[in-house]
Amino acid sequence: IKERYHWQTHNVKQSGVDDMVLLAKISEDAIVENLKKRFMDDYIFTYIGPVLISVNPFKQLPYFTDREIDLYQGAAQYENPPHIYALADNMYRNMLIDGENQCVIISGESGAGKTVAAKYIMGYVSKVSGGGPKVQHVKDIILKSNPLLEAFGNAKTVRNNNSSRFGKYFEIQFSRGGEPDGGKISNFLLEKSRVVNQNPGERSFHIYYQLLEGASPEQQENLGITSPDYYYYLNQSAAYKVDDMNDRQEFQETLAAMDVVGVSGEEQTLVLQLVAGILHLGNISFRESGNYAVVESEDFLAFPAYLLGIDQDRLREKLTSRKMDSKWGGRSEVIDVTLNVEQASFTRDALAKALYARLFDYLVDAVNKAMQKDHEEYNIGVLDIYGFEIFQKNGFEQFCINFVNEKLQQIFIELTLKAEQEEYVQEGIRWSPIDYFNNKVVCDLIENKVNPPGVMSILDDVCATMHAKGEGADQTLLQKLQMVIGTHPHFNSWNKGFVVHHYAGKDPSAPRPCYEMPALLRALPPIQAAIRAPRERFNIEFCLFLPPTPKKQANNLVDTLMKCTPHYIRCIKPNETKRPRDWEESRVKHQVEYLGLRENIRVRRAGYAYRRVFQKFLHRYAILTPETWPAWRGDERRGVVHLLNSVNMDPDQYQLGRSKVFIKAPESLFLLEEMRERRYDGYARVIQKAWRKHVAVRKYIRMREEASNILLNKKERRRNSINRNFMGDYVGLESRPELRCFVGRRERVDFADTVVKYDRRFKVSPGRAGLSP
Repeated sequence: IKERYHWQTHNVKQSGVDDMVLLAKISEDAIVENLKKRFMDDYIFTYIGPVLISVNPFKQLPYFTDREIDLYQGAAQYENPPHIYALADNMYRNMLIDGENQCVIISGESGAGKTVAAKYIMGYVSKVSGGGPKVQHVKDIILKSNPLLEAFGNAKTVRNNNSSRFGKYFEIQFSRGGEPDGGKISNFLLEKSRVVNQNPGERSFHIYYQLLEGASPEQQENLGITSPDYYYYLNQSAAYKVDDMNDRQEFQETLAAMDVVGVSGEEQTLVLQLVAGILHLGNISFRESGNYAVVESEDFLAFPAYLLGIDQDRLREKLTSRKMDSKWGGRSEVIDVTLNVEQASFTRDALAKALYARLFDYLVDAVNKAMQKDHEEYNIGVLDIYGFEIFQKNGFEQFCINFVNEKLQQIFIELTLKAEQEEYVQEGIRWSPIDYFNNKVVCDLIENKVNPPGVMSILDDVCATMHAKGEGADQTLLQKLQMVIGTHPHFNSWNKGFVVHHYAGKDPSAPRPCYEMPALLRALPPIQAAIRAPRERFNIEFCLFLPPTPKKQANNLVDTLMKCTPHYIRCIKPNETKRPRDWEESRVKHQVEYLGLRENIRVRRAGYAYRRVFQKFLHRYAILTPETWPAWRGDERRGVVHLLNSVNMDPDQYQLGRSKVFIKAPESLFLLEEMRERRYDGYARVIQKAWRKHVAVRKYIRMREEASNILLNKKERRRNSINRNFMGDYVGLESRPELRCFVGRRERVDFADTVVKYDRRFKVSPGRAGLSP
């Protein structure tokens, strides 16, 4: 039915199946073949029931215009080909109809198209929602925050030219009328290590290259701007340009975005000053003198100290020494400890990373303050997080992001596989269980606190007991991991690291994650205060600042998502070449396997497409029968049965549980929706007819009054008649039978009045009167 509808309505060639629940054979090979067939024909979206599968085309497609927005707005899922606009419209309408917060979880590898998908969703919601000056201001901020945060949070990697190197949960807040009137961004797990070093062929964050390319001559002089190969933090990877990316033009877009979100010109100058200061900080080098580090060149120290607002002597002292609390004999004292060259370089890099992280937090805070509202009503959340990646040796940050992706996979499993099957059992629905891999065992391996403790807990214990920079702590960590969880089936270790067997593959991680926050970094004041009070910037004497741990950030995110009605977009990367029409079979098959698409199809195919508690089902479809409209009075279960029988739904298309009704095929649900829409359409037509009649009558009366005013007091004879209503029967034929005899039975009298008759000599005939028909 669906395919025939597409063919007749859109006159387009069918490519595979739109919804893989309809596949003739359920296997990884069949799924991959269907995705490939559609991908080669430029159909990048495919459904598995309500789940949207998106394959990155690595090119611009003409499917995201105003025409598509009009096509998908208010339409049922089956009416049009699969599209991200259909999912966005479903979220928006469900939020308004059910009065429940919605969220979309976009998952996939780096380069699979997650960030672009998030942009399309926000763009669609902005287009179809309400207007007004305040609403338009919020919409502008929602859309303009993307280039700003991408400039400071995205970078070129070997797998993606515009890879998000931070996690972002964007909440678009709505009024009860569906107008976006606020928003909030939660950011987490910024890849700070990219500030100080990058893998070969990769770049640091875009803002650095935008500033170097787009700075005005005055900015170049004030900030010491020169070519990127001059800066140590940029020249290690020797990658400065990106295909199809104009850094000079995007720098202007970044500045314009700062204007929109309310960052003043003075604050923008300070932001760029901090960016340049971090670059120059990286050029400070050290040499060994008497077994401790000294700054090699005072010239390279003076300029970053000036840009960062730090006293030059104070900066030198903090980079080459640290203070350590010593307790001996019941007495406490602070000891100055000098650092060697390696420790000083490490402290310099840690300072740069902390400065950049807080600058990023400041920009996110500026966006939030520009969109904040007094109280929340409804919201749609969009989760865009940089993807699961496995390198030859993952750092701690990538280990954390892989852990968050593991948690998101667990949510997907909990809500689409595990919870659905458990719900059938609880509701007493006939059901044959389907096996699947539950990755909770991997999540527990990482985050368990006890019995046995997980990797994070062991890591916290080692970090709490290590000394100084942590010499010897690497082996201590590995030994503890091997001793406590060495026999776990999803864990292996060797003398230089350990491996966690994630749902998407093996994650080889280096054991040195937690040594990036020496006392200098803990003491830095928040960047917000530095931006707003430039004269007091970075007085390194210090208030404690400890960011949330990665585990806490991940769990807070999961808690937020679980409070919303979730929707899913599973993004697939078809190749590593980033070229259109290039299909790597083994790569796609691996993603299909670990994303659990086959199990998802099996559960969806064997299960029920729709389920709703009796009360909500009756409330939505009550209009279909006179007995249930406007409300059913009686047992809700009997009301549901009456309603389904009244619309002649086949008994094999639904089951009644203990508290919910389950409808098997999407087509059956679509039938209910169509009947509901037709009934509302009929009532709407009645209301429209009555209103149009009312408007027409009022218009007629107004026109008659206007016409009478034109001739008022201008008639020579009977000048007052113009304002007298025309009756037609001035002799009362209906009430005077003696006069009715003069009218034929089949005649209709339009006008009747008493007249005076004259004879041929123009004399009045006495006592004679007649009717004028």
